[in-house]
Amino acid sequence: MTEYNNAIEIKDLTKRYDGFTLDKLSFNVPKGSIMGFVGQNGAGKSTTINTILNIIKPDAGSINIFGLDHIKEENTIKKDISAVFDELPFHEELNANQLNKVLKNIFSQWSTETFQGYLDRFALPSKKRFAKFSKGMKMKLQIAAALSHNAKLLIMDEATTGLDPVVRNEILDIFLEFLQDENNSILMSSHITSDLEKIADSVTFIDRGKLLLTGYKDDILSSHGIIKCSKKDYSDLDKNDIVSARLTDFGAEALISDRAACEKKYSGAVIDSATLEEIMLYYVNRDKKEWG
Repeated sequence: MTEYNNAIEIKDLTKRYDGFTLDKLSFNVPKGSIMGFVGQNGAGKSTTINTILNIIKPDAGSINIFGLDHIKEENTIKKDISAVFDELPFHEELNANQLNKVLKNIFSQWSTETFQGYLDRFALPSKKRFAKFSKGMKMKLQIAAALSHNAKLLIMDEATTGLDPVVRNEILDIFLEFLQDENNSILMSSHITSDLEKIADSVTFIDRGKLLLTGYKDDILSSHGIIKCSKKDYSDLDKNDIVSARLTDFGAEALISDRAACEKKYSGAVIDSATLEEIMLYYVNRDKKEWG
């Protein structure tokens, strides 16, 4: 395989539907890292992922995976990709033993030993039909299968949604283990920004089909902040410094995207750190500018 720096490179990706457009989306997933892919329902995350997987054809733009064109080199690429969705893609009448036989004939690098190891670790029964599995068990099964054929790229579409915190933590630990190999990479779309704060190296925010922010998580968190002040003090702020502001009966809270500059400019102001969830919320409301 060719040498590459980014596991995924997306440039000007466009897909038009009636009432929705994924609009010239560009971002990279660096090799050896976890990227959190964040946005509200309907923001375009699943459309992007399905286009990366060549399930949906783009109208414009390009996608390279492992430095290769994702359509021309699809067969080569897909040997080294695993995708995990929020719904189980396997027939519910199967059990894990039967699934092992099926996948052994699909993936040239399938490891029954690795698969069985994950089944044991997750306490998943090998003879029980998947129809009898809970949502958490189905997700663990998908991840067991995804990590048992030596994939280099793991793509997760809302895979931790609806799981209890204990199961989510267990899965996040396994993702970090997967990243111990610096050739491995993860693109993880999720509503649960607290999960991404724990494990993501970089973050891409999209909203209504457009890119809001992309970059290293720590840079995004350190450059943003929330100014908390009275409504009178808020009225004195330069609105060009503000992404959007939440106004209440008690005062104002405004997200700023250049914390260092605002700390100098508004030296007496209280500027708190912002979470990924807060950053997303304020950017989503950026067109209103002020909301409550």
